[in-house]
Amino acid sequence: MLDLCLLGTGGMTPMPKRWLTSLMLRCEGSDILVDCGEGTQIAMKEVGWSPKSIDIMCFTHMHGDHISGLPGMLLNMANADRTDPVIMIGPKGLYNVTKSLCCIAPGLPFELRFIELDQATEEYKLGPYVISCYKVSHSVPCYGYSFTVPRKGRFDAEKAKELGIPLAYWSRLQKGEVITDMDLKKTFRPEMVMGPDRKGLKVTYATDSRPTDSIVRAAADADVFICEGMYGEPGSEGKAREYRHMTMQEAAAMAAKAEPNPKELIFTHYSPSMIWPKDYIEDVRSIFPASFCGKDGLMKTLDYTEEE
Repeated sequence: MLDLCLLGTGGMTPMPKRWLTSLMLRCEGSDILVDCGEGTQIAMKEVGWSPKSIDIMCFTHMHGDHISGLPGMLLNMANADRTDPVIMIGPKGLYNVTKSLCCIAPGLPFELRFIELDQATEEYKLGPYVISCYKVSHSVPCYGYSFTVPRKGRFDAEKAKELGIPLAYWSRLQKGEVITDMDLKKTFRPEMVMGPDRKGLKVTYATDSRPTDSIVRAAADADVFICEGMYGEPGSEGKAREYRHMTMQEAAAMAAKAEPNPKELIFTHYSPSMIWPKDYIEDVRSIFPASFCGKDGLMKTLDYTEEE
């Protein structure tokens, strides 16, 4: 099971009823925070989530509306008695930016461990997540992310009995352990009793970019594709190109192009000038029907699909 929350959906500057773009994911007691602009702490308090269990922070890029809230967030985590290390992922230069910002957040009781991205695609297995990082197209180095929670295959109890595997080993094999029984003089491996991996859960996140093939590939087969929809009004395409952003219509076209299509597209990172994103949603749904306007505090719980 994977919980997600859009803490904020605004771009450029926080608004009275719209915090800056930020996403939080929770799975098996490990939390990920994606971007941390001004006001992210308040947005988190409004939904009742705690920063203490944030194990990983992912940053799309180093613009202020995506990282300027970091010092306060780290101090908040320290005040919540966080002591475990925090993994920081983002474009090359993240260490230096964080070091500069943390001059006003000294003496943290936990270690910051950095993964700086400089390849077109990179992938990391951290906790329950597989984090796929992919380069997008903005005015500065910028990355999108796919967060996948893998799902193991079914355990074949009948096969285990047939092979004479002691019952005490079953749960260990399901956890991926290789077991050698000296009395039986046999080695038991998970693949002997485990079926093929089943479809896991996937959330894809992209913001501050022009449309790119990398986003299309990342969005394929996602349970939720969260994408910027900075502009929605007709004639805004030129402005989107100039500032290296995208329109809601362009985001919908990418969702429609992805194969298999994502189950749903949720918009975020709205321009301060776009007060009512829903004014444009029907036009967008003519391109990709499963399109929805994200809003601050939107929560979703994703669960595995039962298979025959």
